[in-house]
Amino acid sequence: MKKETAHVAAQERIAADIMSLVLRVSFAEEVRPGQFLSVYSADGSRLLPRPISVCDADPEEGTIRLVYRIAGKGTAEFAKLTPGCVVEVLGPLGNGFPVEEFKDKRVLLVGGGIGIPPLYYTAKSLRDPVFAVGYRSETYLLPEISGRFETHIATEDGSLGTKGNVLDAIREDRIVCDVIFACGPKPMLRALKEYAGENNIRCFVSMEERMACGIGACLGCVARTTKPDAHSHVKNTRICKDGPVFDAEEVDLT
Repeated sequence: MKKETAHVAAQERIAADIMSLVLRVSFAEEVRPGQFLSVYSADGSRLLPRPISVCDADPEEGTIRLVYRIAGKGTAEFAKLTPGCVVEVLGPLGNGFPVEEFKDKRVLLVGGGIGIPPLYYTAKSLRDPVFAVGYRSETYLLPEISGRFETHIATEDGSLGTKGNVLDAIREDRIVCDVIFACGPKPMLRALKEYAGENNIRCFVSMEERMACGIGACLGCVARTTKPDAHSHVKNTRICKDGPVFDAEEVDLT
């Protein structure tokens, strides 16, 4: 991982509170699907960086793309960045999805809300991916996904695809897969873990959590595990360092 000054190449608003930010960095070729960056505020009163997952990376151009929701003062500050601005970042951080192990398998990528963007770069590293994505409404769509990959959509209001959640779409469309990669809110991940267990499917989940250091030193972002971990020897694990991606069977999602 490296801490450096990244240069803003582009930024656009893709929904009411969703931004797409492209940064020029020296480590674009090192980014693996499922990893994230810590992005620092220029305001000294906001000491802690904001963790944002990588949506895409272009090693040839030396750029990475972050898609994030404006959720507070820090991300509201990032939303004002324009081409030519600079921002401090640390990355790439965390582990990613096991794309090499399942590269030639039928991988079902399941995303909910802002958990969908990290799956785009993951899909580009797979031979036969299929998406099941859940949105509040059609205005939250990330068109790159449905335009490039087989995509099954669920919306809460029924404005597009299946009315309901992603599991409703998976069952309704009878999607068949060898393994599941998922990112989104905990209730969705919990339901997917149960579904995968019932159908004897491997499932890997990317967990979201508030973070402080982002490098595993402060133990501020722990998740409960089913077995003691090697670091603390208790049933806890560090999401930023040991994750954010875990085998669903290894973490307690209750």
